[in-house]
Amino acid sequence: MQELHDAPLAPLTTFRLGGPATRLVTATTDEEVIAVVREADDSGTPLLIIGGGSNLVIGDKGFDGTALLIATRGLTLDGTRLELAAGEVWTDAVARTVEAGLAGIECLAGIPGSAGATPIQNVGAYGQEVSSTITEVVAYDRRARETVTLANEKCAFSYRHSRFKADPERYVVLRVRFGLEDADGLSGPVRYAETARVLGVVPGDRVPLPTARETVLKLRAGKGMVLDPEDHDTWSAGSFFTNPILTSEEFTAFRTRAKQHLGPDTEPPAYPAGEGRTKTSAAWLIDKAGFTKGYGEGPARISTKHTLALTNRGEASTEDLLALAREVVAGVRETFGIILVNEPVTVGVGL
Repeated sequence: MQELHDAPLAPLTTFRLGGPATRLVTATTDEEVIAVVREADDSGTPLLIIGGGSNLVIGDKGFDGTALLIATRGLTLDGTRLELAAGEVWTDAVARTVEAGLAGIECLAGIPGSAGATPIQNVGAYGQEVSSTITEVVAYDRRARETVTLANEKCAFSYRHSRFKADPERYVVLRVRFGLEDADGLSGPVRYAETARVLGVVPGDRVPLPTARETVLKLRAGKGMVLDPEDHDTWSAGSFFTNPILTSEEFTAFRTRAKQHLGPDTEPPAYPAGEGRTKTSAAWLIDKAGFTKGYGEGPARISTKHTLALTNRGEASTEDLLALAREVVAGVRETFGIILVNEPVTVGVGL
């Protein structure tokens, strides 16, 4: 277990932003993770959990407390059952399941971060969400001071949300278990329209697993959503805002404002999101409010490849990034009456 003081945190995040931590501890076993958490809880020391750093916005002043970097490793395949240690690199885990001929997470290829983060915000993309394949989450319960195993139905999964995200001070994810599918080398049913179009199939069809993974990787790379140290469009947290989910009344009001702003023939994106609710596109809102690809003049700008990603062009501070985020939020609210919600976790700062 490594311990550093006044340790830089920016290199541990995909934004490459943020000040130092008073103390940084790197844990490589579940026992070490639990020991550091208990020590912090017993002493009343603020604790920051870091995995892959792909969903973190840390303030320029840093973190006054103990930052715990979870670097546990372990991938076990038993038939169609997969268990991942929280510190496993997610993209590597997806590649392994595809090599093993197992379907269920192949369309989540290229998502940066660690396995332990996936249940927290119910990671999803291109028609798949981890909530569809997670069977159990093993976590340390800081309130009960014991390790617990939560079945899928106890995780309260919803769009980019979970029990763990709702109560971030309670659980520390240690291991994630999945139930995958052996479909004779084929993917799960292709559910995302863009993926189906590129593959030349209709939604619901299956394709060879490697083809599904490679197609998703190409789509993500084209949007700057696959990490590349040389490409500042990937110095981001991926999608910075979640897609708004609106009640029928809210969607009607939004649709009216969209037509007033863009013309009577305008039909904003609309996707069913449960009884009486409609999901719309945050990327569409941002673009139509005037924040196009590459928007910005400072060191923090909108990606040149995707309007939903805010990026560090190399010299940005966290405050530069937040100023841009606040400008986008204000512009979308003024134009369409919708308040965007940030997806990354903020530490020591807020919008």
